[in-house]
Amino acid sequence: MDFISNSLNAFFTLMKTFTISDFLDISIMSFIIYNFIKLIRETRASQLVKGMLILIIAYIASFQFHFRMLSYLLNKFFEFGIIALLVVFQPELRRALEQIGRSKISRYWISSSPYKLNVSSYKLQQKCIHTVVDAIFLLQQTKTGALVVFEGQTKLGDIIDTGTILRAKPSAPIIGNIFFNKAPLHDGAMIIRGSVIYAAGCILPLTKNENIDLDIGTRHRAALGISEISDAIAIVVSEENGTVSVAKNGILTRNYKKDALIKFLEKNTLLDFEEPKVKSQIIGSIMGKKNENKKI
Repeated sequence: MDFISNSLNAFFTLMKTFTISDFLDISIMSFIIYNFIKLIRETRASQLVKGMLILIIAYIASFQFHFRMLSYLLNKFFEFGIIALLVVFQPELRRALEQIGRSKISRYWISSSPYKLNVSSYKLQQKCIHTVVDAIFLLQQTKTGALVVFEGQTKLGDIIDTGTILRAKPSAPIIGNIFFNKAPLHDGAMIIRGSVIYAAGCILPLTKNENIDLDIGTRHRAALGISEISDAIAIVVSEENGTVSVAKNGILTRNYKKDALIKFLEKNTLLDFEEPKVKSQIIGSIMGKKNENKKI
């Protein structure tokens, strides 16, 4: 009973000194630890973390049992631990920084982007989505394999450099020619930047996820790979059965119909356009046309 009462007294004494700063500090650290666990879960980094924990336990035990040689070696190891962590966790750290860069907070820093959003660019991108989707389902009918990537906030300059820059206006004949099975660019990915076909024949990184289905082909693995390292959306047409699949954030969803794909792309690639200013411009342009018609 004395132990319980002493523990309660210590708890209430601590709570009296508890401030808003302490609450924020705990909340921020909890958020960081939660996201770190979420980031490394089901990746090879989770095994590395377990290995580091074992070394830390061994380091503590070496001091407790006076293992001089072991404690000396582990002490030297941990002196360079930060550098070792940066090297070992380089892919995961890069992924984490990219996720922070794609977060909603970062959007406040890209308001002065050279790709300034307006009504005309909104309509052009919307038209681009419809044209690309029409072409994709024409390819589906002939079971022609295709891989189309819609670039997001993360620029894919290094991926584009592996292919051929086109900067072409989207159309079904152009897309059909790119993915024609005897064309030189048909094996790579086509990159959509904004409202144009920016490049084709691009080589994408394959997914590092070892838990995916074994029947998934190279195109689907490449689609998953680019969606894991960026916020790009990749669309795949299977040349085996004509199934249309979409990869986003390392997740592959299959069996898309035409209307569902258009709705998905408009929701996920036109998000940046859905700003009050742009909406008011669209409404204003519609009202302006109505007034002009009334005057006529």
